[in-house]
Amino acid sequence: MENIKCLVLGAGPAGYTTAIYASRAGIPTVLYEGMEPGGQLTTTTIVENYPGFSGGVDANTLMAEMKAQAQRFGAQVRRGSAVKANLSRRPFHITIDDGTELLAETLVIATGATAKYLGLPSETQYRGMGVSACATCDGFFYRKKVVAVVGGGDTACEEAVYLAGLARKVYMIVRRDVFRASKAMQEKVFATENIEILWNCNTQEVLGDGSGVTGARLLRKDGTVFDIEVDGFFLAIGHHPNAEIFAPAVALDENGYILTEGKSSRTSVPGVFAAGDVQDPSYRQAVTAAASGCKAAIDVRDFLLENK
Repeated sequence: MENIKCLVLGAGPAGYTTAIYASRAGIPTVLYEGMEPGGQLTTTTIVENYPGFSGGVDANTLMAEMKAQAQRFGAQVRRGSAVKANLSRRPFHITIDDGTELLAETLVIATGATAKYLGLPSETQYRGMGVSACATCDGFFYRKKVVAVVGGGDTACEEAVYLAGLARKVYMIVRRDVFRASKAMQEKVFATENIEILWNCNTQEVLGDGSGVTGARLLRKDGTVFDIEVDGFFLAIGHHPNAEIFAPAVALDENGYILTEGKSSRTSVPGVFAAGDVQDPSYRQAVTAAASGCKAAIDVRDFLLENK
């Protein structure tokens, strides 16, 4: 059974940055890419808010460069996902989906959080062509245009208010006749003139053509079906952190995100660290994920020095 000094699970900005820093520090590092090599970032097209690229950068190109950089410093990047984790003692026992069993002196969990979608075929068809689950990432592309936000919680309200500062008009598609959001967030929405709330509505279909999203077909609770014209369609119905196989050994919050100690990447299990969206319910940005990957690698280095 292979014994790995630093095992990284996940190939988004957090995972690759961990591998870059750890391998550059001379720590033998193996990274498994998981179900979505490159992470959620690869579901978009051009990334305009990652520092260092004044004209923006193609998301897949950015992640390919991170991967190459990690490999240049000696990190091994492998295909596969972890399906079982025994964290009761070090070295930790990890099982990969192809049956490979590994022992890891340290483990960095960077498995991310998956955005929740409605499950519509048309939604999948236009993902990255007007359908997005990140207003902060993609809102800039809709300056002076019309967009829709699906959801009625705090995240939906936050994203609608943010988009209202860029777009000409924002529709909020809410399936109930009330918000689930906090009173403060509701008040922000009600005070924003270019937000129109469509209560008691569910999305039947995302409409579009060869160039992308053109509208949405909605079903009102009373049975009325109607279309709205929009240029962008934003999902804000939550994220699902990919942390199930590490529980109950690793402490999670009430929404399933891995809890880390203070400003560190340390989890409740000594030698196990978490980076990126799997431990970040608030920011969910490529740059913050990369920063947390840096912290995880430094925490791994310090842990290994303390536990020679």
